[in-house]
Amino acid sequence: MKKTITCIECPVGCTLELDIENCRVVKVSGNKCPKGHDYAIEEIESPKRVLTSTVLTENLPIILLPVRTDKAIPKAKLMDAMRELKPVRVKKRVRAGDVIVKNFMNLEVNLIATRSICD
Repeated sequence: MKKTITCIECPVGCTLELDIENCRVVKVSGNKCPKGHDYAIEEIESPKRVLTSTVLTENLPIILLPVRTDKAIPKAKLMDAMRELKPVRVKKRVRAGDVIVKNFMNLEVNLIATRSICD
């Protein structure tokens, strides 16, 4: 099977032509740097995304605190991750970048605040 994707690893945005057999990339062409080759393989064989969402706060000036994972997680785990966010409550003031949940879902990523709630 042939597939065309656009590389997002650098500003060039190469159009990558992939040959895929049995859900594995067997050939990548069109990449102008080695990052494109690696990106294509990961995107097809084990895609990952950074999770961005919000969590509830308690007794703070804002109701919802925007959060994200500090690294990408497997795309297949995104819906499970969203369910894991539902019971999370932030009860103290935080700064952007503070860890809200360490080792989120045992995926070796942290859930961090992307907005500060300060005095």
